[in-house]
Amino acid sequence: MSPASTMMTRLVGEGNIMRVAIVHYWLVSMRGGEKVVEALCDMFPDADIFTLVYDESRVSEKIRGHVVKTSFLQRLPGAVRHYQALLPLMPFALESLDLSGYDLIISSESGPAKGIIAPPHSTHVCYCHSPMRYIWDHYHVYRSHAGLASRMMLPVIAPLLRSWDVSTSMRVDRFVANSHHVKARIGKYYGRSATVVYPPVAVEDYAPSDTIEDFYLCAGQLVSYKRVDLAVRAFSRMGRNLVVIGEGKELAMLKSIAGPTVKFLGRVPFPVLKEKLARCRALIFPGEEDFGLVPVEAMASGRPVIAFGSGGALETVVPGETGLLFYEQNVEAIVDAVRSFEEHAEDFDPETIRTHAARFSTRNFRFGMDSIIQEELRARRSSALAASSHAETRRFPLDSVFPVPPPGTDIVH
Repeated sequence: MSPASTMMTRLVGEGNIMRVAIVHYWLVSMRGGEKVVEALCDMFPDADIFTLVYDESRVSEKIRGHVVKTSFLQRLPGAVRHYQALLPLMPFALESLDLSGYDLIISSESGPAKGIIAPPHSTHVCYCHSPMRYIWDHYHVYRSHAGLASRMMLPVIAPLLRSWDVSTSMRVDRFVANSHHVKARIGKYYGRSATVVYPPVAVEDYAPSDTIEDFYLCAGQLVSYKRVDLAVRAFSRMGRNLVVIGEGKELAMLKSIAGPTVKFLGRVPFPVLKEKLARCRALIFPGEEDFGLVPVEAMASGRPVIAFGSGGALETVVPGETGLLFYEQNVEAIVDAVRSFEEHAEDFDPETIRTHAARFSTRNFRFGMDSIIQEELRARRSSALAASSHAETRRFPLDSVFPVPPPGTDIVH
């Protein structure tokens, strides 16, 4: 029996079939957060999906196969393309989503998503990729790379958003963090505990190659905090071949600073990404991520990872076994790490690397989420039974509820 069938059988076995809602901040591309949504869709094939804005053409068939309900932002002109500019409206849009009638709500949090108003009888589990980076620990990075209007607006709205973000953390029954790094930030910003369940990686979809080509790979969204610029500058300086896969606001800038050994492929289909992951000398991962799926995908392909030693990379990359870490986020550190790797490249065993990657499988994600959800549902049922067993009818004098006129008093209508 599949994990999805097992979960649904348990839900049916406890009584009526539960209505399940998955809430994701926005569905406009397929990145790490959306892969979590896909895994949740497998666990709950009949779940409805709620999101702020939705671009059907840019998500997977699996997500399109579910009922997707959007907020009022979807109806605003240009909202799907420029959704980030609508940040001040997102709390209102989230709270306008009608989740009445749903018994289990799973929010996938990184934009805002946990701020939905759940019905009193429901159980709300939040899978947190990260507290909102642009109002917390990455605030100054985002502001420095923003346009003039956003730079002026952020200092005004960020304090309001922080207050709302903290207050809405109390709407969550159980937090699940995608790494110990994020767990610590949930504790710091929300004062809440969290259980760590690593994101799902379809490790079985990746395989090593007998042919390793003379290039390094950098893959992911091309935005400022990913620090792809450091990799481009480092490889341009060294004259080593670097292939960059991905799209984003930084693409034009990255091309302008790249030397002749750096090649940009843009957005590519999965078979091309899979081939490049399997044939590269190593993956370069210069940013600080909350978890980072691409390094695990590279390791599932049997290739080592050269990563900045911070955030999720500390939990996925084993120095000397599955890759190397550098601890200063600058060009010189990347150059030194690459040269060190080339001196010891033969020491990395593809099968050892693949075995390590299996820890982050989709199967393990489903098992972890299944256990947590069942625990929360049992706790909800136990609380409801305890409350009903102690309930009693209490009679109050009528005049303790509202004023009662003395006997004989005329009541004027």
